[in-house]
Amino acid sequence: HWLNIVVPKNVLSDTSLLFIGGGSNKSDSIDEPDEKLATIAAASGSVVSELKMVPNQPLVFADDGEERYEDALIAYSWDKYLKTGDDKWPARLPMTKAAVRAMDTVTEFCSTDKGGQISVRDFVVAGGSKRGWTTWTTAAVDKRVRAIFPIVIDMLNVVPSFKHHFNAYGFYAPAVGDYEAMGIMDWQDSPEYQKLMKIVEPFEYRDRLTMPKFMINATGDQFFLPDSWRFYYDQLEGPKNIRYVPNGEHSLRDTDAWETLMAGYFSIIHDLAIPELEWESASPGHLTAKVTGASPKAVKIWHADNPQARDFRVDTIGRNWVSQDVLPTDASGLNYNIQMDSPEKGWRAFMLEFTFKHPKSPVPLKMTTGVYVIPDTLPHLDNKGSL
Repeated sequence: HWLNIVVPKNVLSDTSLLFIGGGSNKSDSIDEPDEKLATIAAASGSVVSELKMVPNQPLVFADDGEERYEDALIAYSWDKYLKTGDDKWPARLPMTKAAVRAMDTVTEFCSTDKGGQISVRDFVVAGGSKRGWTTWTTAAVDKRVRAIFPIVIDMLNVVPSFKHHFNAYGFYAPAVGDYEAMGIMDWQDSPEYQKLMKIVEPFEYRDRLTMPKFMINATGDQFFLPDSWRFYYDQLEGPKNIRYVPNGEHSLRDTDAWETLMAGYFSIIHDLAIPELEWESASPGHLTAKVTGASPKAVKIWHADNPQARDFRVDTIGRNWVSQDVLPTDASGLNYNIQMDSPEKGWRAFMLEFTFKHPKSPVPLKMTTGVYVIPDTLPHLDNKGSL
């Protein structure tokens, strides 16, 4: 794996950010450090590193002959485990080990003369998609992880989450086609699949995941439904926040998602508590929220409609989320209460977004409630498909 390490001129913190990235092992040279990560390093006064090629891809398996990348690689490894029971197969394990070894390497390098004789004591770990999954599992196995920012991996408690996926769409989205092509969905109720989840599913390690967690997701993700949080968020222990980026798709391209990582990271390294946001929906369309720890400088309600299907992927509805400002219900500025009406036809997704001015970060901190869908009906509930 290539590992970029950015050491700023003035190091002010012994906490370091490790960003787990993708890429191909076909490259003969390492890329320049990601511009946004270099910005975070300079602005925070901390060491920031980017681990590349997670998973180490492409891989060609002896009985397969194909160059496999990303989900095609992982799905193949799952298929092998499900059929053999050999726990060396799941690709999530070496992906996690790569992140652990990256932390070892950052600490070791920074302690040398060439690395500036800098002490790196602990880490904030982040990554997107497959690397978001690896963010969770790295935190589960290594006590050096102080906080995590899993990005666009809105799938904890994956079995009920993906049954919900199918019952909403009536099919599996093309984004998860590699798993369907390998027949992985057909195993979901089997003992073998349950054993696989015990190894690779972050939700199974939730008793270890008590460090601060800030999940960054996309309302229009091609893999995951925007109300997937309902299957795991309330069951996570310890400090936790979530943000659904409105009009974002799985890549989060052309959004301000990176600012959430930056502002949240600044909170961790400066020992500033991230504001807490609690919410509940007592009836369809009704949402109450309470903020603790800071007053938001702006609150918006976002919503999007699909008159044809319970489907809010950017590929389906475009970037059609719209917002309006919301006022607090009392003088404290910390309590909010809204009622969202159902659409005349189809389904409507909605959420509340809170923006906070950050005392240390050059960018604001945003968080949201979970996304709700009204009416909360599943149009394909009786069509079991391959489940």
